[in-house]
Amino acid sequence: MNFVLAAGGTGGHMIPAHALAAELKARGHGVLLITDARGSRIPGLFDDVPVHILPAGRLTKTPWGMLKAMRSVMAGRREAKTLYRKHRPDAVVGFGGYPAFPALLAASSLRIPTVLHEQNAVLGRVNRLLAGDAAAIATAYERVERLKPGHERKVALVGNPVRSSIVKLGELPFPAFDSFAPLKLLVTGGSQGATVLGEIVPAGLGELSENLRHRLQVVQQCRPDDIERVRDTYRDLGIPAELSTYLRDMDDKLGACHLMIGRAGASTIAELTAAGRPAILVPLPIATDDHQTANARELARAGGARMIPQPQFTPEALARQIEALADDPEALSNAAARALSVGRPHAARDLADLVERIGQGDRPALVGPAIKAATPSIGLAPAGATA
Repeated sequence: MNFVLAAGGTGGHMIPAHALAAELKARGHGVLLITDARGSRIPGLFDDVPVHILPAGRLTKTPWGMLKAMRSVMAGRREAKTLYRKHRPDAVVGFGGYPAFPALLAASSLRIPTVLHEQNAVLGRVNRLLAGDAAAIATAYERVERLKPGHERKVALVGNPVRSSIVKLGELPFPAFDSFAPLKLLVTGGSQGATVLGEIVPAGLGELSENLRHRLQVVQQCRPDDIERVRDTYRDLGIPAELSTYLRDMDDKLGACHLMIGRAGASTIAELTAAGRPAILVPLPIATDDHQTANARELARAGGARMIPQPQFTPEALARQIEALADDPEALSNAAARALSVGRPHAARDLADLVERIGQGDRPALVGPAIKAATPSIGLAPAGATA
C-alpha cells in the first residue's frame, strides 16, 4: 500500500510521523512525507523517505493575513492534487500543523481517505477544521477537548508514536539511585529550548543542599543565545553540566537520567511515559488552547510527574520539588513506575493498524475518548502499481 504522511514543521508533529513511517516501511508499504521547509531540516528524521515541501500559509486573525494564507493553502492544495494523481496514495495521514492543511484538503477533494492524528489533549486548529471529512481521528489521550460530539464515532485511542529506541527504555530497569549515587537530571525545552528553563533551573539547583548539589550531573538543552550564560552559571556553582542546543541522542540521555525537567509538549509526555521517567513539568503558558497543561494532567494525576505553572516556577519552588524526590530514593523509582503505567508504547503499531484498515476501505468500529468520560519501498508507487 501507499501512504502520504502530512506533518507540520515542529518536532511535536514530525516525531510521531517519523515513528509511523518506520512502522509502515517495516510492513513493506510506500511512504512519502509532506511538510514545510522547517520540517525538512529537522536532523535524523525521514532520512530514507521522500520528502515533498508544500506551500502552506498560517491562518491569522487579520483580513490581509487570512487572504495571504488562503492563497498559499490553495496553491499547496493544487500541488498536492497533482502529486496524488501521479502517485495515488491509499490514505493520507495528517499530524497537525498548518503544512498538513493543504495536503489533507487535496486528499478530501480527490476522495482519498484521511486519518487525523492528534498528539495533544486538546484537538488542534487544523484537525478541528478537517475532522468532518476524516475517516478516523486517532488520539493520544482518553479525553480530548475541542472534539465535537458528532465526531466521537470516528475516534480511536492509539497513543502518540515514539521512536523504537525510546520504547525499549521502558523495558529496562530504572537507573539505580540511592542516598549516595549521583542524581542525573535531563533538562529540555522543546525543539527550540526555553529561556525560562535556562534562567530558573541553574538557580534552583544552586538552592539545593550542598550534599545534594555535589551529587548532581546535568544534561541541558539551551537556546543558542542562552548557552554561554547558563554554562557560566553552572561553572560558578561547581555543578558539572553538559549543554547543547539540540539533543541528537535523546534516547541515550533519557535512558540515563533519573529526573527530567521541561515543557509538557506531546512528544515529551509520550517519551516520558514510554520510557518510564519521572518529571517536573512546566507547561508553556502561551501554547494554543493551553494544551500543554492539558497534556500534563494525566501524568501528574498518575503520580509520574509534578506540574509547576510557569508563574509559580521559581528557583525555590523547583528546589523543593527536587529535594522531595531525591531525599527518598524510592520516590523516584515509584514515580518512574507510575509514568510507565500510563504509557502507550505500542502507539506506532496501533496507528499503523488503523491507517491500513482505512486504506483498505474499512471503517472499523471506533470508541472515542469523549464517550469513555519483503524490502520496504522507499517512495510511493505510481497509481495502479504495487509498492
